[in-house]
Amino acid sequence: MPKHIARAKPSAAVEGELGASVLLEGEDEAAYAQLLSKVAAAVSPNDIIEEFWVRDVVDLMWETMRLRRLKTNLLAASTAKGLSKVLRPLVGFMKVEELVEAWYAREEAGVKEVETLLKQAGLTMDHVMAQTLSHKLDDIERIDRMIATTEARRHVVLREIDRHRDALAARLRAAVEAIEDGEYEEVVREEGAPPIAA
Repeated sequence: MPKHIARAKPSAAVEGELGASVLLEGEDEAAYAQLLSKVAAAVSPNDIIEEFWVRDVVDLMWETMRLRRLKTNLLAASTAKGLSKVLRPLVGFMKVEELVEAWYAREEAGVKEVETLLKQAGLTMDHVMAQTLSHKLDDIERIDRMIATTEARRHVVLREIDRHRDALAARLRAAVEAIEDGEYEEVVREEGAPPIAA
């Protein structure tokens, strides 16, 4: 596989009973491990089920951050399209491609010429980014829907942790009450009192 293509890879930093996390090439394993550690410390999982849910929450948080980062990078990588659209009326079709290539390559002369042209037209890079956003709007909206989905899934997992803990707490209370009731009944019987009706 070519080096420039992102590919999933297991992370050695967070392997364990729940398996390795899946990070894309270039993603920071240490940052993922730190996020996992912080969330685990905040939640303090009580059992393997809660450990699984903590990992799920971290993966969903990581996916949300990844999607936000990719959205920003998509716009940055597509700036040439927006710049081309803004410059075309100012310099014409033949010159625009050469100028955009020079600007994208960060050639000093090209960058200065683009800045001058935008300034003369009363435009800024915000206008260029607006055209870029317009060009990629369908993709951005899809990414935003994916972000909303991962955030909703994260909230569901957090609710499940709360329910699990509430159910566990209720079971523990019932067990303690049953034990205490049984001990109290035994003490009363030992003292010769009549048994407590169930």
